[in-house]
Amino acid sequence: MASFTRSGARLLTAAACAVAPVIAFAQPAVAESFSHNFECSGDSPLGAQEFSYQQDSEVTAPTSVAAGEQFEIVIDPAVNTIPSEVNGYGVEQVENMDLKLPVPDNTTHVSSELSGGSNLGSPAPTIEVSDGVATLHVEGPIAGGAEFELPTVTATLQAGDSGVIETQLYGTSYSDPGLTFDADVSTVFGTVDVPTSCYPDPNPVLTTTEIS
Repeated sequence: MASFTRSGARLLTAAACAVAPVIAFAQPAVAESFSHNFECSGDSPLGAQEFSYQQDSEVTAPTSVAAGEQFEIVIDPAVNTIPSEVNGYGVEQVENMDLKLPVPDNTTHVSSELSGGSNLGSPAPTIEVSDGVATLHVEGPIAGGAEFELPTVTATLQAGDSGVIETQLYGTSYSDPGLTFDADVSTVFGTVDVPTSCYPDPNPVLTTTEIS
């Protein structure tokens, strides 16, 4: 039968302490499915073109975390289709897409990673965080009528001292958009570039995490 010296016991204790934080970060997570509606306005030579745009996603977050704990929020967009026409005008392609995701209150951003996605053009999508907002950038182009899938965003955050952590989309109006892109649109003037701004309406709370 094997026996342990005091030195061996101390080594086991140190190893247990090293593993403990990893175990503490493993929190119960809940995945919720959403259908986001964006109200959009395109600036065209024929005047503002207003329309609605939908994007489904699954958002996963833990139900509770300890103060100061690191945890993940995962936003997994579903496959979508670029409209082939808007208000009777043909959409040739979409490019320079930016989707904004606010860093939740009562958290500190640690890191953000992208994975997956399809038919998004080149170079690969990027995500940057500035002034409390993460911006997912997709260069494109994506052809009108084509299917595409935005990459999954995995954000690692650190919980604050107390309170509630709520996940929402960004944007309140056309002048404060959460989604922007450039659309090449067929008009009587030929193909024109139509800069487009969108905001989520409604913009409900997607996930709620209690700091315990």
